[in-house]
Amino acid sequence: MKLINVLTGVALVLIICLFHLFALMDLFPLYVTSPLLFISIYYVIASLFYKKTFKGFTK
Repeated sequence: MKLINVLTGVALVLIICLFHLFALMDLFPLYVTSPLLFISIYYVIASLFYKKTFKGFTK
C-alpha cells in the first residue's frame, strides 16, 4: 500500500511540475500551480515517512 501511495505521489508531482512549467510560460496562472506543487510534494514526503506506531492504551 505504501508503494502505491509513493508511486501515485511521484506521478502527481511530475504532472504538476509540467503544469507549473506551463505557468512559468504564462499559459496557466502561477498562483494556482504553486500551491498544487507544494501540496503534491508534501503528500509524497508525508507518505514516505508515515509509520503506524502504538502509543499505548489511554486511561
